[in-house]
Amino acid sequence: MHYKSKNMKKIAVFASGSGTNAEHISKHFANNQGIKVVLVVSDNPVAGVHERVIRLGIPSVTFTKEESAEGSKVVHKLMEYGVDWIILAGYLKKIPEVILNAFPHKIVNIHPALLPRYGGKGMYGMRVHEAVVAANDCESGITIHYVNENYDEGQIIYQARCPVTPADTPADVATKVHALEYRYYPEVIERLIVNGS
Repeated sequence: MHYKSKNMKKIAVFASGSGTNAEHISKHFANNQGIKVVLVVSDNPVAGVHERVIRLGIPSVTFTKEESAEGSKVVHKLMEYGVDWIILAGYLKKIPEVILNAFPHKIVNIHPALLPRYGGKGMYGMRVHEAVVAANDCESGITIHYVNENYDEGQIIYQARCPVTPADTPADVATKVHALEYRYYPEVIERLIVNGS
C-alpha cells in the first residue's frame, strides 16, 4: 500500500505510445519535493513508455481495452498509489465516467494543435500535422486542457503557437509542436498542481 504524504502531490501519467512526453514530465519532477510521478498507466503492453519509465524507477501498469473503457480497476490502482492528478501524454482512449468522477478537474491532456481546430476522435499524432499542412495554415501549436467526457472538448488551460511555412512538411510541423510540448507541458502541470492543490 502506498500511503499519501500530506505535502507530496502524486501524478499518474497515462500514455499509449513511445512515451517521450511521459519521460520528459517524469524527469522534470524527479527532484521536486512537492510533486512526483508515481505511476504510468497504459492501454498498450508493448508501448515504448514502459521501458522509458522503468529506467527512471517508475512503475507502469497496462490495462486491457475493456478495463480501460470501464475504469473501475484503473481507479482502484490509482487510489492504491495515492494519485492526486492524472496527466495524459499521448493516451488515445477516452477517459470513462468513473475516472472523471473520481478525479474531478484533476485530469489534464495536451493536444498537438490549436483547439478547437483539429480535435476529436481519430485526430492525434501525425494525422493532426497532416491536416494542418493540407489546410495551408500559417500556424499550429499545442493546447493543454482539462479532460471531460468528449475528446478534446474540455476547458482550455494554455495554448502556445508556432509558425507553419508553405515549405513545412507534416514532419516539420511535428518537430516544432514537440518542442512546444517539452517546453511548456511540465511547467503548466506544475503551475496547475501548485495552484490547484
